[in-house]
Amino acid sequence: MSEPIRVLVADDQALLRGSFRVLVDSAPGLMAVGEAENGAAAVDLARRERPDIVLMDVRMPEMDGIEATRRLRDAPETAGVRVLILTMFDLDDYVYAALRAGASGFLLKDTPPADLLTAIRTVAAGDALLAPSVTRRLIAEFARRPAAAPPLARDLRGVTAREREVLVLVARGLANREIAERLHLGVATVKTHVSRLLTKLDARDRAQLVIVAYESGLVSTGRD
Repeated sequence: MSEPIRVLVADDQALLRGSFRVLVDSAPGLMAVGEAENGAAAVDLARRERPDIVLMDVRMPEMDGIEATRRLRDAPETAGVRVLILTMFDLDDYVYAALRAGASGFLLKDTPPADLLTAIRTVAAGDALLAPSVTRRLIAEFARRPAAAPPLARDLRGVTAREREVLVLVARGLANREIAERLHLGVATVKTHVSRLLTKLDARDRAQLVIVAYESGLVSTGRD
């Protein structure tokens, strides 16, 4: 029997924290390992518990979810922890900042419980996930703004033409099966290309591949 996916819940509202914890503990293959009321507490608890996933609120006192995500990503002992951002605010700034900080997923708090559990499993498996209402067009818009953070340092020169095709479709939100159909490839072949892209671009998951695609100029708003 495989080990359960270990989940840490970080939210400044006790009622929501408790609800998320009950939901996680009631799901097969998932286990809640703690609760944190702010970003600083989430970072400390994650260092001790080493969860697989942190359900991270954005707006919290002392330290917000974006900064907490960044600290988890940068610390060697928590670099493998994946963050799924949960917020009530479907705002472009949060999407882009969360992905740049290292989040692997972004969902709204009104997401149906079944979809949230699916999201946890998706992110734990190493895939990126964005709320359906969050489009790549919005991410692209922020990536192109002069005031945006400096681009991620990624060199596309070692990426093959086929891998670039796959990267473009990943950035547009297509799943592996959809990419396979579009490029007339096998799903296993697409997975291999994605794996090579992750290695070549030093990206931890598909969310970072999306950012790289836009910030490198490979994909931009209104471009087919």
